[in-house]
Amino acid sequence: MTRTPLRPLARILEARQKGENPDAIERENIRLRHEDMRDRARVRAEGRLLVLGIFFFCAFLVVGLRMGHLSGSSAEEPRNASSGATIVAQRADITDRNGRILATNISTHSLYAQPRNMVDKARAARELVKIFPDLDEERLLRRFSGARTFIWIKRKLSPEQMQAVHDIGEPGLQFGPREMRLYPNGRLASHILGGASFGREGVQSAEVIGTAGVEKTFDEYLRDPGNGGAPLSLSIDMTIQAAAERVLYGGMRLMNAEGAAAVLMDVNTGEIISLVSLPDFDPNDRPRPLAEGNASDSPLFNRAVQGVYELGSTFKLFAAAQAIEERLVNPSTMVDTRGPLRWGRHRIRDFHDYGNELSVTDVIVRSSNIGTARIAQMIGGDRQRDFLTSLGFTEPTPVEMIEATGGKPLLPPNWSEISTMTISYGHGLSATPMHLAAAYASILNGGTRVQPTLIRQTAPQMGERVISAQTSAIARDMLRQVVVRGTASFGEVPGYEVGGKTGTADKPRENGGGYYDDKVIATFASVFPASDPKYVLVVTLDEPEIHSLDEMRRTAGWTAVPVAAEMIRRVAPLLGLRPQIEPVAPTGVTLTSN
Repeated sequence: MTRTPLRPLARILEARQKGENPDAIERENIRLRHEDMRDRARVRAEGRLLVLGIFFFCAFLVVGLRMGHLSGSSAEEPRNASSGATIVAQRADITDRNGRILATNISTHSLYAQPRNMVDKARAARELVKIFPDLDEERLLRRFSGARTFIWIKRKLSPEQMQAVHDIGEPGLQFGPREMRLYPNGRLASHILGGASFGREGVQSAEVIGTAGVEKTFDEYLRDPGNGGAPLSLSIDMTIQAAAERVLYGGMRLMNAEGAAAVLMDVNTGEIISLVSLPDFDPNDRPRPLAEGNASDSPLFNRAVQGVYELGSTFKLFAAAQAIEERLVNPSTMVDTRGPLRWGRHRIRDFHDYGNELSVTDVIVRSSNIGTARIAQMIGGDRQRDFLTSLGFTEPTPVEMIEATGGKPLLPPNWSEISTMTISYGHGLSATPMHLAAAYASILNGGTRVQPTLIRQTAPQMGERVISAQTSAIARDMLRQVVVRGTASFGEVPGYEVGGKTGTADKPRENGGGYYDDKVIATFASVFPASDPKYVLVVTLDEPEIHSLDEMRRTAGWTAVPVAAEMIRRVAPLLGLRPQIEPVAPTGVTLTSN
């Protein structure tokens, strides 16, 4: 900046020539200089005030926005910063085929203690035991008095429990937010869902992992954030599952059975609409596995996919269907049923004396062991083994449950001729009810193999052909005759054309040494409607017995069949099946005249 001199020489000389006072020029220049300095100082001050004003405006704006955000959010306690990898707690829902929730997540809290911050440890232990009766007061007090600085007390709390702990007023008792798995329907479909527990745990979160059932099988899918939270849609129908469980429970109690299982399957898609195993459990409070004794005594044991049983006469259909398929017999072929049938030191007998011979159809209808064994002799061991292998009887079922791998069929070490004969009527080979349901579906749906699945399907399975459509139709007619005039007469459900086969097998002793004389596994494998099959239902009762007509009844015709019939009566309308008048083939025409 150029400074103007206070006494410019030119003006001073000019003023002297005019007789003016040169000092006035100096005073005037000083005044102008001061005014200029004042103006520049004012502009500078106004600029600083503007900047300061903008700064305060922005600060108040930020504070206001933050206050607005806080007023719109829920209150929460401050959290300690934690190091290490982030624990992902979110887990996808599980739904039934109609989108109804079977398993979901809820927000809850865990309870832990920091003994160094506790004021009255004895009182805290005493009050906690009142809230959680499963805790031990003396053990809690010892833990509080030890050297540890962090102690887990409860992994999950209900809101009522959390409030009760909060009311204790102990600063050393702290809460940590987390998610937990909730099964809102309690025991419903417990063996299918399995259960979940906590994996990696932190104070502020915990990893939810599957421990059994589909929760375990699909654990990676359910935990994968890349799925965008899409639920796992199962094939089961929650309404039908509830009805099946109620009927089977009532049947188990009525028949005085130790346990029961039921599998309802779509014969074309392989979808499992309902799977029940009793006794069951609540996956919200999953019990511990048995440390000793028989695993089947635990409610965790899934009888439908883990229970490996001799399924008795339900196997007779396979022998008849294979023999017809290979053109060894036809439905009207007469089979020698004179007994007992001797093979070495073995004797094969029928429950009743059926005379000298029966047709193949009547061998199934009357459930002749001797007739079925003779048919099996025609087939031979190698072909029988190959056929049963094609139906899945030599490997665990591929159903999407971790427990299914434990249901491996028990095969004879030497598939001899006598094994071939006994296997034909369901002795000497043990399998699960799920194996039986899948095999019946494959035989009766037109003859194509289906694999059981718990995942909802959009189209029928196009498996390999195991028998022809013609043989499949013959098999369905045989099963219908079993209900109409055979061992499953209690299985008739008007309007639904039920067909099926009974099976009663003596229960083997746990430690070997033969079979029990008064304990059986009773099974009824059914299909409905028989003329146009839609569903297969297998019902198995463990050690049933009922006193009827002055006798103790244990056979499937008296135990499993009535239970299955009631189940079909309940669930068929829920499946959208309307009662139909059974089609009858014309037998002839009579002409009359006036």
